[in-house]
Amino acid sequence: MLALLYDVHGNLPALEAVLADVEAAAADRFLLGGDYALFGAWPAECVARLRELDADWIRGNGERWTAHPSQAPDSDLMRGAVAACRALLGERMVADLAALPLTTVRGDTLFCHGSPASDVDSFLPQPAADEPRLLAGVEQRRLVFGHTHLPFVRRTETGLELVNPGSVGMPFDGDPRASYALIRDDGAIEHRRVVYEHQATAAAVRDRLPGWGETVARRIERATYDV
Repeated sequence: MLALLYDVHGNLPALEAVLADVEAAAADRFLLGGDYALFGAWPAECVARLRELDADWIRGNGERWTAHPSQAPDSDLMRGAVAACRALLGERMVADLAALPLTTVRGDTLFCHGSPASDVDSFLPQPAADEPRLLAGVEQRRLVFGHTHLPFVRRTETGLELVNPGSVGMPFDGDPRASYALIRDDGAIEHRRVVYEHQATAAAVRDRLPGWGETVARRIERATYDV
């Protein structure tokens, strides 16, 4: 059974809660879908913990932005977050994460971060007009992605199954519980939510990352992007 962990964002308490739930569910392999460290108070600790797992890794936009700050959006929040993440990870780890592959394939499933075409252009629970462009050339029957922090499953008009496991460290669907998904041995998708001390985590973010960390703390508390 394969556990899908996306968008950890340096949230170690959420990650540890999810890994305990994965163990209870008896999953034995992992697919790690990018955005492991950026915005979090424990970036290096999260990467170190993930490196203990039997896992395939892919790169997210967070890894790209951390390695190449000029490619990140220009805002006080982003400048502060990228600078802090680079300092806490160190140059070697930043480079290693940026060198991860953009996609990987397991059987009839393609895994990416945002979409096969981009690490930031992605999919929402409702279809959008640009989906044919983002899905051009996809031959698998299932696509697993993250980035939007919204767990869902739906099929496109062509029958392709789109799966977003949600975010381990920063859900944006109004539910602050950590989110991940399993692919069971029969191919079925199971979304799972895990309670953790999100209020205490938000408080720790405020303490460890003053200034721009306030926005991150509110997102963890409220489980929404718009705070």
